[in-house]
Amino acid sequence: MNKAVEIRKLEETATLAGGPALPTLRFLTCGSVDDGKSTLIGRLLYEQDLIHDDQLAALERDSKRHGTVGAEIDFALLVDGLEAEREQGITIDVAYRAFSTARRSFIVADTPGHEQYTRNMATGASNCDLAVLLVDSRKGLLAQTHRHAIIVSLLGIKHVVLAINKIDLVDYDQAVFERIVGAFQAFAAPLGFSSLAAIPVSARFGDNICRKSGNMGWYDGPPLLAYLEEISVEENRAALPFRMPVQWVNRPHLDFRGFAGTIASGRIGRGQDVVVAVSGKSTRVERIVTADGDLDMASAGDAVTLTLSDEIDIARGDVLATADARPEVADQFAANLIWMGDDELLPGRSYLMKVGTRTIPVTVSAVKHRLDVTTLAEHPAKTLRLNEVGLCMLTTPAPIAFDPYAENRVTGAFILIDRYTNATAAAGLIAYGVHQATNVHAQNLAVTKAARARLKHQRPAVLWFTGLSGAGKSTIANLVDQQLNARGVHTILLDGDNIRTGLNKDLDFSPADRVENIRRIGEVAKLMTDAGLIVLCAFISPFTAERQMVRDILDEGEFIEIFVNTPLEQCIARDPKGLYKKALAGEIKNFTGIDQAYEAPESPELVVGHDGASPHQSSARVIAYLVEQRFIERFDTGDWSI
Repeated sequence: MNKAVEIRKLEETATLAGGPALPTLRFLTCGSVDDGKSTLIGRLLYEQDLIHDDQLAALERDSKRHGTVGAEIDFALLVDGLEAEREQGITIDVAYRAFSTARRSFIVADTPGHEQYTRNMATGASNCDLAVLLVDSRKGLLAQTHRHAIIVSLLGIKHVVLAINKIDLVDYDQAVFERIVGAFQAFAAPLGFSSLAAIPVSARFGDNICRKSGNMGWYDGPPLLAYLEEISVEENRAALPFRMPVQWVNRPHLDFRGFAGTIASGRIGRGQDVVVAVSGKSTRVERIVTADGDLDMASAGDAVTLTLSDEIDIARGDVLATADARPEVADQFAANLIWMGDDELLPGRSYLMKVGTRTIPVTVSAVKHRLDVTTLAEHPAKTLRLNEVGLCMLTTPAPIAFDPYAENRVTGAFILIDRYTNATAAAGLIAYGVHQATNVHAQNLAVTKAARARLKHQRPAVLWFTGLSGAGKSTIANLVDQQLNARGVHTILLDGDNIRTGLNKDLDFSPADRVENIRRIGEVAKLMTDAGLIVLCAFISPFTAERQMVRDILDEGEFIEIFVNTPLEQCIARDPKGLYKKALAGEIKNFTGIDQAYEAPESPELVVGHDGASPHQSSARVIAYLVEQRFIERFDTGDWSI
């Protein structure tokens, strides 16, 4: 089940369970592996008589099979539902549970403690208002304890309960408790939590879970459940400035045009002025339409359709705001990234950014620093790896509307998506927008690209030859270049090895530098097309995302991807530079086709080299394509037009 749908169903269940006075509290349990998170939740539910008889019977059976506490009931198994979780005794996925007491309804997310599943923990934390951070009394604070505290802080959770668990295993020692609390308070001071309560507990035996323990006369605070029942964590999103990301343009017939979405923050009333954040176009709200009829006023959390007094251009992904409190609009911004991808972050690579209801390409232009989860020190870094956290600079091809995450958790959050695998690469939290220096302005050129191309009797284009080393890219590109030159076509050939002797001689062959290599070449190729040239580029360019990045910066139709599809075995047999021999011997690392994957184009404009054709035959196919698509004139008739 989709996690968002699951949470909504749990909210409905919690609301129907009784009539608590305070709003539903959404909290998570987190901390290092085996600190007792699942056991704590299981014990809490057990002591509140919230486990049905059949569930309890099943739990007793499972405890005999998978339990780790002898003949006793292993309460961790109540929420560790996956077979792999029970076999390994760890939490892998996020498990949600809803329950109610006479005072309050709760939704708890049991998140994994293992470092490998930190991304799952961040997912669970993103919907919570309070974190119960567990610490094993015997081990004290661990690296994962620090990492989870930092993620909790970055995600805007301001309330933390430090549950010092397994206190029974240190003989309920007050000194152990106070030592751990003092160390955590010192570590967490810069994180800016609004409340931090420390409670000594034994999840296994129920000490200070639902009722005061008689084993710790020195502790005069409340048990965990009583504290959770009373704490006020409500964030009044209705008091924030009005924001509504447009999810859908509702046009059932010619007489109705509305803009549907869920109000992220603030309030909006009928007759109130609003603006489209990016374009700045203003209008007025005529109607607030819902499934239950029109409203005079709507606020944060309401799903509505707004009809407006003026016909202005609004599409899915636009953000509506009030004119007197607009969000930031920028195409460059700084954001904290929690890296979730198995592949490391590659600055310069193009990812997809999903912010609100809008999905847009984005480039991580630089990593400012990586955060040390033990000391909170900021270390210089060129990349981020799985579970690392860092401040990065990002650039989008068009401006987006946002608020800093510290001001608005809805409009300041986003995810990065790998364009090739479609997997979530990172969770992002916008820190601030970056505005370009006021003394930098794009210069309008009197002589346009079209005018320069017209003088040359050709249409500008980039012929991008991609394929394995030894596939024949440079050979075919050189033949095409010669034939075009003989026709009087104005060209320039950019070859991988030649570029690396000059412009890119500071780059190596690591994944990050491969991306930067292609980014620079793409920018050079764009400048060449502005001069009206046909640019031939012969590069391995193994990553789909980088080839797409070059395509995106060029005008529509200018990027012609030519896949030189020579089989790896044939490339190894050719080995014109002896590189495969060295790579197979381990003398060259990150060599494409050997220990570096090559992502073949899925829908290139041309495929050559796969059917036994000679380089001359392949080059003739490229020339024929250029004539057919009217990039160059026919040699025999001179028939050509832009």
